[in-house]
Amino acid sequence: MVQNSFISLISQEEKEENRGSAEFQVFSWTNKIRRLTSHLELHRKDYSSQRGLRKILGKRQRLLSYLSKKKRVLYKYLINQLGIRESKTR
Repeated sequence: MVQNSFISLISQEEKEENRGSAEFQVFSWTNKIRRLTSHLELHRKDYSSQRGLRKILGKRQRLLSYLSKKKRVLYKYLINQLGIRESKTR
């Protein structure tokens, strides 16, 4: 499973498994977003799930903005690993 391999990557960097870290939270929210997105493709009128998806997107956005300000290298690594955003080449 992808989650176990990512947990091991985080734990190697921090020397302990810290599920409360911002990196792990972003990973967890990303998994939930992907599951909700696939659910909403089948059930387009599930407005409760749409609202939940928007809330989760906001939480992940706030965590990513925090990481981009405090830990820029980790932010870029996380974005690349999860494939969240398209990279801009300059």
